[in-house]
Amino acid sequence: MSENNNSKMGEKLWGGRFSEGLSPVMDTFNRSITFDKQLWDVDIKGSIAYVKALEKCGLVSEEEKSKILSGLAQVSEEWASNNFEIKGDEDIHSANERRLKEIIGNEIGGKLHVGRSRNDQVATDVRLWFREQSVILKSLLVSFTKICCKRAKNEIDILMPGYTHLQRAQAIRWSHWLLSYAWYFHNDVTKLEDIISRMNVCPLGSGALAGNPFNIDRDFLAKELGFSGCTPNSLLAVSDRDFIAEFLFWGSLVGTHFSKWAEDLLLYSTKEFGFVTIADAFCTGSSLMPQKKNADSLELIRGKSGRLIGNCMAILVVLKGLPSTFNKDLQEDKEPLFDSYKTLVELLQVACGTLETLTVHKDHCFSALSPDMFATDVAYYLVRKGVAFREAHKIAGEVVALAEKEKCTITELTLLQLKSLSNHFEEDVSSIWNYESSVQQYQAFGGTARENIITQVQQLEIWISYSETLTTQV
Repeated sequence: MSENNNSKMGEKLWGGRFSEGLSPVMDTFNRSITFDKQLWDVDIKGSIAYVKALEKCGLVSEEEKSKILSGLAQVSEEWASNNFEIKGDEDIHSANERRLKEIIGNEIGGKLHVGRSRNDQVATDVRLWFREQSVILKSLLVSFTKICCKRAKNEIDILMPGYTHLQRAQAIRWSHWLLSYAWYFHNDVTKLEDIISRMNVCPLGSGALAGNPFNIDRDFLAKELGFSGCTPNSLLAVSDRDFIAEFLFWGSLVGTHFSKWAEDLLLYSTKEFGFVTIADAFCTGSSLMPQKKNADSLELIRGKSGRLIGNCMAILVVLKGLPSTFNKDLQEDKEPLFDSYKTLVELLQVACGTLETLTVHKDHCFSALSPDMFATDVAYYLVRKGVAFREAHKIAGEVVALAEKEKCTITELTLLQLKSLSNHFEEDVSSIWNYESSVQQYQAFGGTARENIITQVQQLEIWISYSETLTTQV
């Protein structure tokens, strides 16, 4: 082996045990610096807390601590100003440590790692990174919900068909449809908060797997880094990636919700429906057909859900066969994590813009309502006359069949024709042939009556205000 190869092995954090150099292809295969470099900030924050803990238990002097902190500040500045030079570093941990030693010398810089392993270091870094970035995701989801509420309030009087099995079912409010998704994303935020609460424990001080032999103050480390407590078991601390799996599942679920939302709007934006028009800023055209205007924002949102689901599957497959503690397979946790985060941020920004700028066509929505949608109202009318629901449902079906036979709508049937099916029909039956009344009858909590829409908006606005306050405090 050449002297150069020996020198390179000596630069590895683990190189002392090896007598032969690493294969170049293995070196490339092994490196994670290309993607884990985005952990530079949290890695430095973890090191700052750790050197303070080392000074507390007498492993570095106050002067040494000050030099290490000063050196870490310079490393941080180099990263922040995009001046940090990567020199064949294996990962973000070795890169930061290598640069620190260059700045303050090996003797003092080499003390930072005492009792600490990259195993507990990376477990800490990823948790810190996830906690910080989740604030952005929460903020974007809250912003989307806010747009839903604003439109629901302003467009409360727009009526449209509600669908089951993609068939026209009952009249609803456009605002009710909007708020159904607002609640999806409200729930997604609360689920993310649950994940953050569970993962917000500090693994630092667990060493490679067995713990720390220098009586490091782990409670101090947890408080310094803003964790709610410490991991209770060192083996668990270095291997636990459940929070990443949970986040990737959460991301796939958020993607699924947005895919449903996008699919609805894609249908509503077609000329066959004509309910909405997507703004030009969120559409593209055809390279062949000049007349085309494609809602690619929505199609891409729908497509990204597959990517998010794939990332979730990737981490589960990585985790399923691992023995306990740390295995290098866990290096595969970060790329799906980073990719899902980036995908969600972009998706949310496009979704907010698409919803905020689209035009809803009140007349087209209303014209899509059809008299056959009053069939359920006929059954309810009969129930109010004392008819058992199953019998009322049967009679209402017969009303639909009679209208089809007579080649007219159910609203065009005469009272005499209706009475031929049931004597419970009276002159007041004509009062149910009104779409606004049909929508307004659903007064029970959660229904599409106007008062319920207002209540939903108010509930969500209180939550939005609270969430925005928390975000600004962070």
